[in-house]
Amino acid sequence: MKFIDEATILVSAGNGGDGAASFRREKFIPKGGPDGGDGGHGGSIYAIADHNINTLIEYRYTPAFRAKKGENGRGSDCYGKGAEDIVLRMPVGTMISNAETGEVVADLKHHLQKELLAKGGKGGLGNLHFKSSTNRAPRQFTRGGVGEQYQLKLELKVLADVGLLGMPNAGKSTLIRAVSAARPKVADYPFTTLHPNLGMVRVDYHRSFVMADIPGLVEGAADGVGLGHHFLKHLERTRLLLHVIDIAPMNDTINPVQEAKALVEELRKYNEALYHKPRWIVFNKIDLLPASEQDAACQQFIRDFKWKDKWFTVSALTGEGCKSLTYAVMDYLEQTFSAAQH
Repeated sequence: MKFIDEATILVSAGNGGDGAASFRREKFIPKGGPDGGDGGHGGSIYAIADHNINTLIEYRYTPAFRAKKGENGRGSDCYGKGAEDIVLRMPVGTMISNAETGEVVADLKHHLQKELLAKGGKGGLGNLHFKSSTNRAPRQFTRGGVGEQYQLKLELKVLADVGLLGMPNAGKSTLIRAVSAARPKVADYPFTTLHPNLGMVRVDYHRSFVMADIPGLVEGAADGVGLGHHFLKHLERTRLLLHVIDIAPMNDTINPVQEAKALVEELRKYNEALYHKPRWIVFNKIDLLPASEQDAACQQFIRDFKWKDKWFTVSALTGEGCKSLTYAVMDYLEQTFSAAQH
């Protein structure tokens, strides 16, 4: 299935039915009085989060949803039937905003979370509501209310605890394959990852976290180079970023420090909050360096990059260092969660 993470839709709730102006007319009851019923309410439109859906492709090709109008009221105290509501099922992590004002309408973070998108019009009142001691034959009634209509922007942001960040061919897809059951495409050319991949990393029987892999960034992504910044939004909900560095590039002209600085600058251009999110360095492909050179290469990078936070060395291909990394990540997530609770 094609991965679609953005769509724009039109939602139109139904109008309410009109109230009726009617009078009871039966044999031997010449003055039966008003008996006009109310109109039915118009159908509303709701969104519900469903963890069985992982793309917005349905809304890319079906851009308009219109609920039906409520039935009009009738005589003999007959009320109009209300129209059925429309429920749109969307992936967990979908953010819904008004396309014109930018105001956030709903943020679907939990399975089966239900949010109102457009409210149906209220049914009009029949003339039986207007009878009184001084107005025994009212002819007043009200029209049904108008249903709400909005142009909405849908934006899917995957829900993950940890996000992988890195240049193309840094080994992010291989790393998520090594630590989880996710099986993204892996090849020896850039941009093999074309859409986000999620993997459940199980550290112990009762301890696990979700890791997200997105397409690689390159210098100039803010100007549309490569795949641009399009997929960075999928890292906004994460609690920790792992900056994957290819410590043993096959091309001698590649400078890992310069690439890392360029990537961090692209991160800053996209979103200051994402730029300041906790980030660790993960040196990958350590198996391609002789054992005697591994520590020196990493220390040289740390000095040149002026890095002061945590860093790890792994080989996603052989699995070396991956277990230590996942345990450290799990401990960090548990500590930050506990701190947030208090």
